[in-house]
Formats: sequence, structure tokens, C-alpha cells
Amino acid sequence: MEFIPVIGLEVHAQLNTRTKIFCGCSTKFGAPPNTHTCPICLGMPGTLPVLNKKVVDYTIKMALATNCTVQEKSVFARKNYFYPDIPKGYQISQYELPIALKGHLDIDVEGKSLRIGITRIHMEEDAGKLIHDPDHPVSRVDLNRAGMPLMEIVSEPDIPTPEAAGAYLRELRAILRYLNISDGNMEEGSFRCDANVSIMPVGSTVFGTRAEIKNLNSFKHVEKALHYEIARQKAVLRDGGHLVQETRLWNPDKGVTLSMRGKEDADDYRYFPDPDLVPLVIDTAWIDRMHQEMPELPAQRRFRYTERLGLTPEDARTLTASRELSDYFEATVARFDRPKMAANWIMGDLLGLLNARGLEVDQSPITPDHLAGLLELLETDVISGKIAKTLFETMAETGKSAKILVEEKGLIQVSDTSTLDPVVDAVIADHPDEVSRYRSGQKKLMGFFVGEVMKATRGKANPKIVNEQLTKKLESSPLN
Repeated sequence: MEFIPVIGLEVHAQLNTRTKIFCGCSTKFGAPPNTHTCPICLGMPGTLPVLNKKVVDYTIKMALATNCTVQEKSVFARKNYFYPDIPKGYQISQYELPIALKGHLDIDVEGKSLRIGITRIHMEEDAGKLIHDPDHPVSRVDLNRAGMPLMEIVSEPDIPTPEAAGAYLRELRAILRYLNISDGNMEEGSFRCDANVSIMPVGSTVFGTRAEIKNLNSFKHVEKALHYEIARQKAVLRDGGHLVQETRLWNPDKGVTLSMRGKEDADDYRYFPDPDLVPLVIDTAWIDRMHQEMPELPAQRRFRYTERLGLTPEDARTLTASRELSDYFEATVARFDRPKMAANWIMGDLLGLLNARGLEVDQSPITPDHLAGLLELLETDVISGKIAKTLFETMAETGKSAKILVEEKGLIQVSDTSTLDPVVDAVIADHPDEVSRYRSGQKKLMGFFVGEVMKATRGKANPKIVNEQLTKKLESSPLN
């Protein structure tokens, strides 16, 4: 029997507000354990939560960016369960009346557009963190993370493959970063994903028994875990076994998912409206204000890059993969209005440099202004392509502009035919055998002659002019 996978993702994004969702404690990462806490996030009796308005602003923006409908009224609920990192014995979340419903996100998978439905977006507080002692059977609790503002984005089970899941997550993360509402850092836990996966026979409309996979802290791990789990479920059913609804843990070292516990249903959490928080009412004016603050999103930039700037879809996807890279491209093109040329240098030379040095785009030693200056010199034939490559490396080392380096090193390209003519004549005179072979039909030798002229001029000769001069002289009668 053949099976097809059914995948849905639950994504938690930590919002980059300065303070937590229901108190004034700092959200800064990396503080000593239990130092960013107060009676509210410690769950002390008698304390009352106060909703952070900025969390609502950010969630509305994400709802608009994912085509969701923002609800006029939403309600906070208590999600009841006992765990050491939940000091109150419940987590404040939203359940029956979330802030946003019924959206979608269009993604590109292997050149094809795929629409993934979004069931809901809701706000909630994060739990604390358990720190397990590697040398002793002891776990300690750090409540700095308790009360951190989270936004949960729940997809429909529309994701057909692990690769589509990866594409969906990358697009969500890009939107969060373009909106500047989350840093999307998976290593620090500010962008987390739980994957729900089941399989069903081809042609069936009834979903199979699902497993929830946790501990997915990278896009590659998500794809690998889904591939493994799909294969595991197929093997169980083909061997005549039965699947159970459960939560499984991804072990990246072994490349397997392991059973963690039985999967809870909503009834197990005994949701009820939080009596300490009044219903949240969002009017049209509030939504309009957030809409006016929306930046250009990745999909919009991709469309503009292909339709107006003439880039290929692949180039547009690469350049918009991160806001920082796209902003770098925008700044370069603002000064040097040759988008394709700028894109080639950014995707090739710049990304190569950054990857080799382990740097992010915003750490680039070459600014957009300096790159634009280099490309202007190349475009106007002040320097050759070979010199441009050398200058690029020197700019990265020194931080100087191309114009200054050209003046310091005397690298201005030679285009004057009266200066190049004697050099071309000398190269032809010094290589009579190659001249004879060229004239007998071996036209590929043109590259040899160009190289010799470039060598004689230390790379300063204009290659276009050199080609023209060589062609003219080699195609004419032999020199006397």
C-alpha cells in the first residue's frame, strides 16, 4: 500500500519587545538565571498580569502579513498543566477566541507555488527553562524565560513534503524579520517549531494517527526528522502494526525520533478564560494603524525584483531570503542603477567573502556604498574586471573605497589606443608561430594574445579595446 504524508506545523516566535508579555521584566537574552523575574512571572499569589500592547501590535502585523482575519474580540485562557518550569501551574494562552484566524502563505517549492493554510495565530506566554546537570541527577529551573511574549502560528495540514515544510518555515522566519518583530534565532529558542505528521493511503481522505515531533531547532533538523518519521510510520503499518498518538523527540545525533509521552488533546489542558484578563477588543482604527506601518514584505520584493528590475526568479529568491541581504542590495542599487550587475556581485563575490569569514551581511567589511563605487568604475571602463576583483579583496582588507585605492595604486584602466598600439604590436611580433596558427584558422588563440597584452600592461589594458586592436592587426596582412 502506498501512503502520502500529512504535515502541519506549530511555530512559536518570540517577539522582540523590551519587556515580557504580562509584566515589566526584561526580555534580554543571556542574563544569569532567575535575574529577569518578578512576582508576576514567578507566579506569586495575588499578582495580576497586565497585557503588553506592543505584543498585540506585532501580532496584528503578522496576521496582516499572512492574510489572516484579525478578530474584533479575543480572549486569553489558562492552559492548565503541571511542570516545574510553569510556576503558576498554568500557562496564559488563547484557545477558543484567538486574535487571528484563517490565513494563508504562498511558498515556492522546486519552482512551483504552493499555498499553505494558516488555521490561527494567537498570543501566549513562554514557560521557563529546565537546566539538566550533566554530572548529577539534578535539574534546575531558570525562570528568566517565563512570561516571554510568544506568538504561535498554526498551519493547516496542507504541507505535502518535508522540503515544503522547510520552505514554509523559511518564509515565515523571513516575514518576521522583515516586520522586525522577531529575530527568528532558532539557536536561542526565539523561533521554535513542533511538527505534526501522519500518513494516509493514497486516495483516502481520512487522516492517519499523528505524531508530534519536538526538539526541532533548525530547518535541516525539521526536514530530516519528518523524513525519518514518515518512513517509520510507513514501516509500522506495512508490518501490520498500529500507530499511537504520541509526542516524539528528535535526536539529531542518532537521526531518529524517540517516543516521549502520549500526545495530549485540548481537553487534557482544561482551558477556561483567564479571569484576571479582560477580553481584548481590536477596532478597525487599530488595524489600520498597523497596516500603515507595514514594510515591503519578501513576496512583494520578489515580485518587484523580477517585474521591474529584470532579475530572474532565482536571483530574487536569493536576494530576499533575508532582510539584511535585501536591504544591502537595495542600498547598492540606489547608487548604482544596474540591478543585474549589482545582484551578480552581491550573490557571488560578497556572499563568498562573508561565508569564508563566517560573517553576516550586516557585518560586511564592504559597505553598499563602496560596492556601488567599485561597480561604477568597472561600468565606466576606469578599471578592468580583473582589477575590480583585486580591488574587491583589498577593499575588504582595508575598508577603503575603490576610488581611493585606484588613485593610490595607479590602477586606472588604459583605453587609449595610441598607448596600447605599441604593446599589441610587440606581442604580435614576439609570437610569430602563434600568429601563423591564428591566421590558419585557430581563432581560439585570441585569448592567448589578450592574456599577453594584459600581462604586459599589468592588467590595466581595457580588454574590449585590446580585442578590437588584436583582431584588426591579426586579420590584416602580416607586419613588415
